[in-house]
Amino acid sequence: MSQTVLLEIGLEEMPAKYVRSSSIQLKEKMAAFLEENRINFDAIEMYATPRRLAVIASGVSDKQADLAEVVKGPAKKIALQADGTWSKAALGFVRGQGLTPEDIFFDELKGVEYVFVKKEINGKASSEVLKELNTVVESLTFPVSMHWGNHHFKYIRPIHWIAALADDDIIPFQVLDIVSGRTTRGHRFLGEEVTMAHASEYMEKLAEQHVIADQDKRKNMIRAQFQQIEAENGWIIPTDETLLEEVTSLVEYPTAFFGEYDSKYLTLPADVLITSMKDHQRYFEVKDKSGKLLPYFISVRNGNGIFIDNVKKGNEKVLTARLEDGLFFFNEDQRIAITQSVEKLKKVTFHSKIGSIHDKMDNTAKIAAHLADVLDLGEDDKTHLLRAASIYKFDLVTNMVSEFTELQGIMGEVYALQQGEAAAVATAVREHYLPISSEGELPETQIGAVLAMADKLDSIISFFLQGMVPTGSNDPYALRRQMIGVIQIIEKYQWAFSLEELLSALLTEVYAVEDAETFDKTMNELAAFANGRIQQKLQTYGIRYDIVEAVLQSGEKDVNTLFANAKVLQAHSEEESFKAVMEALARVVNISGDPDESIPVQKDLLETASEKNLYVQINHLDLALSHGDPEADYAALAAIAPYIEAYFDENMVMVEDIAIRSNRLNTLGNLTLSILQFADVRKLILK
Repeated sequence: MSQTVLLEIGLEEMPAKYVRSSSIQLKEKMAAFLEENRINFDAIEMYATPRRLAVIASGVSDKQADLAEVVKGPAKKIALQADGTWSKAALGFVRGQGLTPEDIFFDELKGVEYVFVKKEINGKASSEVLKELNTVVESLTFPVSMHWGNHHFKYIRPIHWIAALADDDIIPFQVLDIVSGRTTRGHRFLGEEVTMAHASEYMEKLAEQHVIADQDKRKNMIRAQFQQIEAENGWIIPTDETLLEEVTSLVEYPTAFFGEYDSKYLTLPADVLITSMKDHQRYFEVKDKSGKLLPYFISVRNGNGIFIDNVKKGNEKVLTARLEDGLFFFNEDQRIAITQSVEKLKKVTFHSKIGSIHDKMDNTAKIAAHLADVLDLGEDDKTHLLRAASIYKFDLVTNMVSEFTELQGIMGEVYALQQGEAAAVATAVREHYLPISSEGELPETQIGAVLAMADKLDSIISFFLQGMVPTGSNDPYALRRQMIGVIQIIEKYQWAFSLEELLSALLTEVYAVEDAETFDKTMNELAAFANGRIQQKLQTYGIRYDIVEAVLQSGEKDVNTLFANAKVLQAHSEEESFKAVMEALARVVNISGDPDESIPVQKDLLETASEKNLYVQINHLDLALSHGDPEADYAALAAIAPYIEAYFDENMVMVEDIAIRSNRLNTLGNLTLSILQFADVRKLILK
């Protein structure tokens, strides 16, 4: 027989951003618990609101699966004494397994006979095993946690109740001073405690108490209510899945409504209005069908429609106060020139060990100028870039950004345009923050991309020079994210240069690092740090780890060529010829080691036809590899593989004649340089 098992953890309100992830974790932990305990089940459904995490497992067997396993004991020669009787080792082994010597049989393993027994374990009743569900509750981990009362146990929020049922029976266990039962709690204001007779009643009983436990169902309810508001008013409520997910995790019973604000606030930049609504109040903006912002907002109440007008008025009052502040700050900022704001940045500390934000801007401007030369920007672009670099942090000291920190960069663009800056300059001021996450939006303009890269490189290098290098999971200044941003920008714009050479030049030219020991230490740390982020990026493309290692250990330093080489190797790795090609190339590299430079080969010392053929093919390969097409490079390397095989079939490299031996090593060394420029094939795992 099968049964339905319910586990609900009742909590104080959790942070909305952790509700779904915690729910998924509980589902995974429940599945793992059942599987590890050999309890079969059909499916597990997860449920969550701000006040509860729950799972319902259906088709749960009422008994553990029986277990039959073969256990290996001592070797036969140890188990049997000279007279054929069982040794103490054999007797102790079977006794430890709860069996007798009659259960012993012998089997061979890697040429040696061992004692074996077949051990059968009858499964327990599921009701006994489920009493350990407290381990599931206690095993959950969270990004934030707290302890309460006199307990040392920490959890995302205090636990107030636990409901645990197997069909109509309570599953008895205890977490801290909370004993499991059949009671759950409804909506904090609209519901009350309710007793469940059967686990399958969970959703129905909660719905009666104004709790919609299914997150996706709540989200769809909100969507439907939005659609109704749109239809009734002819409005458009722009889709924002991130905010919708957050709001869904803030409520147990959603009721959407709209409010209104004075149209005078529409004189504010749209981003100010939207930020005030979304980031501070969790409201959705409203637009007409042409995309113009309207003086309305959409909110979602945690409750029903009773007294909704009072709720509407309260929300309108709160938003109006915030918009009034925004309007005041916006008007005040009009009186401050950009030059004044830039001057103020001299007194704003970026970091006590590094200097002011103004100092940071000076460094960024120097890096931007260097990049402009490396990338061969046109004069107009270079002029706009350097102007943007000289002012790009000015909005940090404006009233608006001081109040709404989410608008940094955005207000910089608005104010720059208002004060007559070129559109390219204003856009770069906004885009220099991008990307703000590993998968975030990248700058759309080249000037913005160069400024963003310069700003990020300055932060990374400045902190590294102060010895503040990320370690393990400790990265307080988000330097990993910033280096990933650098890599992503280089990839998007397909810029061709050596990142390692760039970092080296900046240490010397911008940061004036003259001490050789400091330079070498910092350079090694920066190069390893950059390679780590390139490796991380390659892994997002599903590239095999050994291929990633092979390209990172190659002589190639251009980031985009590294990416292309890795993708080409990955694409060819499933081909039948791949193993033979890579083995041939690896044989060359293994003999040659790591040559520093090309050495001339004496043609008059080439003895065999295969030796002469390989010499010619190496010269052809050097020409073929010069055009930088990774697919063609791979084809050229693959084409030389048969000549390598023929060479080793006919020639011995380490002959007694020193001149011939050296000449052959030089031949292979020159080929190795070409191979290692593409990938260090020694790192590849070939099956």
